[in-house]
Amino acid sequence: MTYSPAQDWHDPELLDLGSAPVPEYGTGSLADLLPTLAAGQGVPGLSATLAELTPADRNCVFLIDGLGWEQIVAHPEWAPYLTSLLPTSRGGTGRPITSGFPATTATSLASVGTGLPPARHGLPGYAVRNPASGELMNQLRWQPWTSPQVWQPYPTVFQLADAAGIATAQVSSPAFQTTPLTKIALSGGTFLGRMTGEERMDLAADRLAAGDRSLVYTYYSELDGAGHRHGVDSDAWRGQLMHVDRLVQRLAEQLPPRTALYVTADHGMVDIPFDEDSRIDFDEDWELGAGVALLGGEGRARHVYAVPGAESDVLAVWREVLGDRFWIASREEALDRGWFGPPGECDERVLGRIGDVVAAAHADVAITASVNEPNESGLTGMHGSMTPAEQLVPLLEIRSS
Repeated sequence: MTYSPAQDWHDPELLDLGSAPVPEYGTGSLADLLPTLAAGQGVPGLSATLAELTPADRNCVFLIDGLGWEQIVAHPEWAPYLTSLLPTSRGGTGRPITSGFPATTATSLASVGTGLPPARHGLPGYAVRNPASGELMNQLRWQPWTSPQVWQPYPTVFQLADAAGIATAQVSSPAFQTTPLTKIALSGGTFLGRMTGEERMDLAADRLAAGDRSLVYTYYSELDGAGHRHGVDSDAWRGQLMHVDRLVQRLAEQLPPRTALYVTADHGMVDIPFDEDSRIDFDEDWELGAGVALLGGEGRARHVYAVPGAESDVLAVWREVLGDRFWIASREEALDRGWFGPPGECDERVLGRIGDVVAAAHADVAITASVNEPNESGLTGMHGSMTPAEQLVPLLEIRSS
């Protein structure tokens, strides 16, 4: 079905790009967390840009995939322990931090691990164009293969911490140990694979106690999976939230002395209704496809790569058709407004990975691709954009004496 602004079922007024809630790069984003913690432990070359945090000898980051700030606030009965920690967030200010754009796992994990915004580390979306080959590169699955070190050449904070004598470890699923994303974002120190969440919590506590100064990262992905499959308004998701709540408390109760535990996430999530007004099928819409060579990103954060010479036409059409429900920006506008990092700080190698047109959802809608992305198009819960439900993540804090 083709959507036209002449249809009277939606407001044709274009969204002002200035109304997009840009991530707080440099003061309150995921990219600021590990540099702040490691700088407080004496790791050279890093700055404590999250000014609300107090240094600790031992630091642990527990990243729960898909646990947005608004999802915790909306479910106090399902997450009583996490809810009790909301006032501790962001150094006791009771405020969330921002994920970064797009609010998606590959981008966020790279921001966490490198301490850099997407415009620097170079993973600016779920699937982006590889300028060297002209193909779409899925940065979560790392398909098609490209050299990880070429794609993301910066050292991780874990590597810097390990070189500075910090007892550094990642405790996660064994399946992630050798993935390219782990190598370029989370490597450094010791990787320890454990299958269950309970095993990870217990081992993370042990690793924290292994050094006078320690930095430990642990991760849990199943909440995100339940949200994608069933939605954040489902019993399956709420059941996972209850489990996560118990895992956090289990780890908190085992912290060795002089430890700060930070519970955060890579993004939140929204449920997208299964109707043609909410799921706009790019593969069935000739207007949106005109002049487009590749469609990247994901449903709520699209990179649109135009046929050479058609960039301005594609931008105009996408704004006309979708501009009341999506923030639609050219590459230059998105960079100048700080969507991918502080303005003026985009690496040259990253420019061609960002779409000629970038579309970020404002309403509860998604641009699907039923033919080319059948699995992603069928997900109930989605994320990627800059709305509070996706962009705001917790930074809950527990300290031991």
